[in-house]
Amino acid sequence: MQHFMEQYRPQRFSFLPEVVKNLLIINGIFFLATVVLQQQGIDLNDILGLHYYEAEKFKWWQFFTYMFMHGSFGHIFFNMFALWMFGAALENVWGGRKFLNYYFITGLGAALVQQAIVHYEMQPAISYMNDYIATPDYEKLKDFANSVAFTKFSSQEMSGHFNEFIAKFNVLVNTDYAGAMSMSVDYMKEFRADVMNAPVVVGASGAVFGLLLAYGMLFPNNLLYVYFAFPIKAKYFVMIYGAVELFSGIASMPGDNVAHFAHLGGLLFGFITIMIWRYQNKRRRNDFFNP
Repeated sequence: MQHFMEQYRPQRFSFLPEVVKNLLIINGIFFLATVVLQQQGIDLNDILGLHYYEAEKFKWWQFFTYMFMHGSFGHIFFNMFALWMFGAALENVWGGRKFLNYYFITGLGAALVQQAIVHYEMQPAISYMNDYIATPDYEKLKDFANSVAFTKFSSQEMSGHFNEFIAKFNVLVNTDYAGAMSMSVDYMKEFRADVMNAPVVVGASGAVFGLLLAYGMLFPNNLLYVYFAFPIKAKYFVMIYGAVELFSGIASMPGDNVAHFAHLGGLLFGFITIMIWRYQNKRRRNDFFNP
């Protein structure tokens, strides 16, 4: 009975509750460290941001550290504003421990969904490159520049390296075919590593979208003001924002650096978590009233 009552004991209201305050501070410290170390030639986003799980630069702890990294002042400002705006209300209702658990669940869920999407998008290109490395062929190499593996995943810098490689290859292939093909395999391995290392996810956006979802479910009729001027109920705002993110993720163009599916992952794992908690609470109530 005591446990049941603790689940529903109202929390003391705080304008800046403890967990939200500490998350704001930690994110701020990491952002300042990123700016300072960048002047020393150290890219903290590349070290602590979330890389593709098959990449050489991937480390398991990036699933946690990526949530505290941000690419620009605007990026961290809007994420931290949303963390305070939605997170303060949720922590006041849930308490610090439950709120922090939810925050990390949605952040990790966002990362897992983004990893799955990146895997789906990159696998055909990686298979193409693996096939070439296993069985190099002159005709395959000529087609490589027009392949999805190259056109979709190569940066401007990588394209420049490819042109340099082709120039060397064309000189060598007429005099030493075997040497030229060996060089092409080495290049393809390097290109594959660059492609897999390239995607890096940073930011608290996945967890913040989870907070937005929770706010919309707990306070569905509260008004949110879009651009501080246009009122809309929280439940409709969540549904519209989710639909926009889904469309943006499906229709994303090359060069779009926004991890739309990570945002959707935060929404999805937030919804699943809240539904599990509601089911558990319902069972506790039934057990309490029907011993």
